[in-house]
Amino acid sequence: MPKTIKRFVSKNTKRFVSRRTTRIPRRTKHRIMKGVIYVRASFRNTIVTVTDTQGQAVSWSSAGACGFKGTKRRSPFAAQTAAENVLFTLTDQGLLKQAEVLISGPGPGRDTALRAIAQSSVLLSYVRDITPMPHNGCRPPKKRRV
Repeated sequence: MPKTIKRFVSKNTKRFVSRRTTRIPRRTKHRIMKGVIYVRASFRNTIVTVTDTQGQAVSWSSAGACGFKGTKRRSPFAAQTAAENVLFTLTDQGLLKQAEVLISGPGPGRDTALRAIAQSSVLLSYVRDITPMPHNGCRPPKKRRV
């Protein structure tokens, strides 16, 4: 074989090997045994988010994401479905065993979402209401003169 062909073959094999060795790193599963479940119940929607202890979101669901639209989205049944949906995805994979629940907002779905979380296989360490309450609040507008 002439030298030119030999060099050409060696260059190709080098390129081929370098392409094979570079791998795209796979994302590892976010395994958590203890987490925090946030329930945000507004008058229009209920959002349930599960995070790890550092606060990084692992999974979430909402009444709107479960297929409820319009006024049905604010119903307690929609909040229950959202809570069951997010917990089913995590407990099915065996990711969540123990959790703390933090509820905020005045919406109609807050109690139903809590009941759905309590009925699941997740052990609850504590439940806390973190709805922001004003301490005297903003200054009211001036009185109306007619």
